[in-house]
Amino acid sequence: MATTLLRKTVLTAAGIAATAGGIAGPAIAAHAAPTTSTSVVADRKGHGERELDVRYEAQPNFYFCGPAAARNALSVQGKNIDVHAMAEEMGTTEAGTNSINDITPVLNKETGKDVYKSTEIPVDKARDRDKVDKLRADVVKTVDDGRAVVANIAGTATDTDGNAHSFEGGHYISVVGYRDGGKVVTIADSANPNQASYRMDVDELARWIASRGYSS
Repeated sequence: MATTLLRKTVLTAAGIAATAGGIAGPAIAAHAAPTTSTSVVADRKGHGERELDVRYEAQPNFYFCGPAAARNALSVQGKNIDVHAMAEEMGTTEAGTNSINDITPVLNKETGKDVYKSTEIPVDKARDRDKVDKLRADVVKTVDDGRAVVANIAGTATDTDGNAHSFEGGHYISVVGYRDGGKVVTIADSANPNQASYRMDVDELARWIASRGYSS
């Protein structure tokens, strides 16, 4: 059954068990990562490449991925906003942040009216060339404007180094750069400071976003 942009980002049953000291796995270890600060990327490049300077912080608990992704995204503009204040504005609970539509207004509050817009990628359209090309174009334009994209993802995706990133219950990430004209994107991930930054093919990112959406 097709889902929409309004689909909630919630914990799986395994995720709930893990946070209580049960099942251990990569996604759960990432969700439980402590808050820390490090530099994800620090330079801007031409020739089809650009990466923004992120003042990275890991999310402080397993359900703050939405506010943390938005906070990391806004940090590229020199903004330092308390993640708890953002969570309150987004209506974040232990079930997560409801949808990308709760992220976009908070980004716009800090950047200007209608600067960010939400875009859905329906689950049955994630491999369509026009959807992938739009995502690629939106990433390039947003990063070229000096802003980061925030994406709501779910499931498992593999980065360009062959590492799998699994968030079956849903997650939010920031897209902070691109190379090869947007064919490959750079992700800042608040879940695990040991994997704070990685690159991914934009086609893979589109499939990861499928049934959810992104703000650019």
